[in-house]
Amino acid sequence: MRSKRSATDQQIADLLVTAKESLDLSVAFLSRMDGTTQHLEVVETSVPVLVQEGAKVRQDTSFCQAILDGRLPAVMPDVKRFPAAMALPSARIPRIRSYVSTPVHLSDGSLYGTFCAFGLRSDKELGKRDLALVKVLASAAAVIVEPEVRAQQRRAEIEGRLDPVVAAGGPVVLLQPIVDLATGTRVGAEALSRFPADWARTPDVVFAEAHSVGLGDALELQALARAAEHLDRVGGYVAMNASPATVLTPECAELLHLMPLDRVVLELTEHDAVEDYDRLSAALAPFRAAGLRLAIDDVGAGFSSLRHIVVTAPDVLKLDRSIAAGVATDRVLATLVGSLTTFAHGSGARVVAEGVETAEDATALRALGVDSGQGWYFGRPGPPEALALPVPRPAVDALPAVNR
Repeated sequence: MRSKRSATDQQIADLLVTAKESLDLSVAFLSRMDGTTQHLEVVETSVPVLVQEGAKVRQDTSFCQAILDGRLPAVMPDVKRFPAAMALPSARIPRIRSYVSTPVHLSDGSLYGTFCAFGLRSDKELGKRDLALVKVLASAAAVIVEPEVRAQQRRAEIEGRLDPVVAAGGPVVLLQPIVDLATGTRVGAEALSRFPADWARTPDVVFAEAHSVGLGDALELQALARAAEHLDRVGGYVAMNASPATVLTPECAELLHLMPLDRVVLELTEHDAVEDYDRLSAALAPFRAAGLRLAIDDVGAGFSSLRHIVVTAPDVLKLDRSIAAGVATDRVLATLVGSLTTFAHGSGARVVAEGVETAEDATALRALGVDSGQGWYFGRPGPPEALALPVPRPAVDALPAVNR
């Protein structure tokens, strides 16, 4: 049993050993109370046939609940002296005769459970000093279990939000136009996932949370499938986002096989680090040979995207909005955009600037050689029908190229 304990459980076990040996009692345990059931999470015992880890007790029949309710004292040197205790099942199976218990509270004051020890014989020496030791050990146990409790609560909260979305087939997927800066015509659109506004979370945060609880691949695949549904409703290409981990799944390969790959741009996001670029390249190779174009997202926002560029030789570079927005009035940004564009074109890749919100930025980006633009200036994310609307066209070479 002990070999299977987690590191957290073993730390708790060490505290229980201290309690059991210091008080000279037979059993010590940490329990978790869920309102109806007392779960014996970690047990240290000299008589394992009587009490085992993982055992469950009806909470309202336990000594611990009676002590929490004030119906029994926290220290009972001789259980037989307390009729209320002797009336409980625990007084008979096993034959508990001395008992000490204290609640385990987390940092927010909520009750986790109890830290307890008992003997199979009465112990007239058991008293307040022993209770003080148990309280200290219970406080230490609370510090140990709290991170795991919070992690479980976080997981439950995330799953509670995501499960209905996954059950319904995935997020809502809207399209945002991508416009050729030279002609002002729409050449494609990016499929963007949207989640309930009351979540107050951006899509990248939602997907990262999904991956943290094991739902990331499923959610991304649903978003890809919904993006693919738009291909029959719009012209041009559709850019779809996927993390490297999801791209490597067999389900993603099956989905890509069903798409008209010459109209798909796959944008690598950074929900997960790329652990094996050779494996990623091999997984994408047959699809790229069939017409799939690969894009690297958020270029200019960090070093990881640059690593993606060097290793994967993408067909498209998506300039992050942090370097595209304001480029018309910021020479440093203009120099950076111009350099990245020159590099991309030298590598045979096209450049799309995200976050274009003004005519001035659109014109500056065109002058710097950027191929396409995406942002509120050209259109906000919306249903496929919205892509039929005309898009603004940048002024012709209003600004000179910088560093080209």
